[in-house]
Amino acid sequence: MTFWVAAAVVVVALLVLFLGLWAYSTAHRLDRLHVRSDRSWQSLEAALARRSVVTRAVAAALDAPGSVESRTLTTLADRAERAERADRERAENAVSVALGRIDLARLNPQMISELADAEARVQIARRFHNDAVRDTVALRSRRPVRLLRLGGTAAMPTYFELSESEATLEEVEGASTRTSARVVLLDGRGRVLLLRGHDPAVPNVHFWFTIGGGVEVGETLRDAAVRELREETGMVASAEDLRGPMWRRTATFSFDGVVIRSEELFFALRAEAFEPVRTGFTELERRVVTGHRWCTADEIRSLAASGDAVYPRAMAELLDEADTVLALRTDPDVRAIH
Repeated sequence: MTFWVAAAVVVVALLVLFLGLWAYSTAHRLDRLHVRSDRSWQSLEAALARRSVVTRAVAAALDAPGSVESRTLTTLADRAERAERADRERAENAVSVALGRIDLARLNPQMISELADAEARVQIARRFHNDAVRDTVALRSRRPVRLLRLGGTAAMPTYFELSESEATLEEVEGASTRTSARVVLLDGRGRVLLLRGHDPAVPNVHFWFTIGGGVEVGETLRDAAVRELREETGMVASAEDLRGPMWRRTATFSFDGVVIRSEELFFALRAEAFEPVRTGFTELERRVVTGHRWCTADEIRSLAASGDAVYPRAMAELLDEADTVLALRTDPDVRAIH
C-alpha cells in the first residue's frame, strides 16, 4: 500500500512539474509575442508617419499647391498623424483614398518613386504587424492559456487594416455607423453556424458570416440578436439564454453600392445542431445568402484557404473562447476583435 501511495505522489509531482514547465514556457512565449506585436506596431507607425511626410510633399508638388486638393491632402495627413489608435485606421484609410485619386502624371518621377516606396513600406509593415497579432491572439485564445491567465493583464493586440476598396473619400468619411447584434451559435460539438453570401454588386465573391443584423429603433442588443436568430434560422430563443456581449468588432465596407461603418457586438448561444430555415429572410437576403454550414475551427480555416473570407477573420481561433463563455455561464467583459 505504501508503494502505491508513493507512486501516486511521484506521478502527481511529475504532473505538477510538467504543468509548471508548460505554463512557464507558454507565458514566456506569450511575452515574446507581445513584444513582437508591440515592435511591429511601432514599425507600422513609423511607416505611416513617413507616408504622411510624403503625402505632404505630394500636396506641395501638385500643379496648384494652394488648391483644395492640396489642402485636403495636407489636412488628412496631419489628422492621421494625430489620431488616437482607435481612430487611426479610419484616418489612414482616408489618406489612402485621397492618394488613390491623384493623377500620377502630374508628379515628377522622383516624387512618384517616393510615394510608391512609402506605400510599399506601409503594406509590408501592416502585414508583419497583422501576422504578429494573429499569432498572439491565437495563443491567448487557447482555453488552457485563458483559464490559467497566462496572458496576465496585457491588452490584446489588434489588427490594422487599410481598405483596398474603391470607395471615395466622401464615402469613407461620411459612412453612417450601423450597430449590429450577432450570435455565435455553437452546437454540442463546438461547431459554429455560419451563413454564406455575397455582395449584390460583386456576385462572384463569397464570404461566410455569423447570424445577426442591424439593431432596430427601440430594440435592445439582446432583443435584436434574438430576432435576427429567429429570422435567419427559424430558431426561437430568449434573451436570457444569450451570453455576452463578449466581442466588439468595427468594420467599414461597401455593400450593394453603399458604404457602411458597422459596429458589431457578439453574443454566444448553445443549441443542438439543426437545419436552419429561411422563412424570415427579406427579399434581398434570399438573393444574397446562398448557403449555411456548421463549422469546426479546422473547417473554417479550410474555407478561408479556399478563397472565401470568413468574418470575424479570427473566427477559428475564437471558437474556444465562445465555448468557455458558455461553459462559465457568465457575461464576460467586452473586448475588441478583428
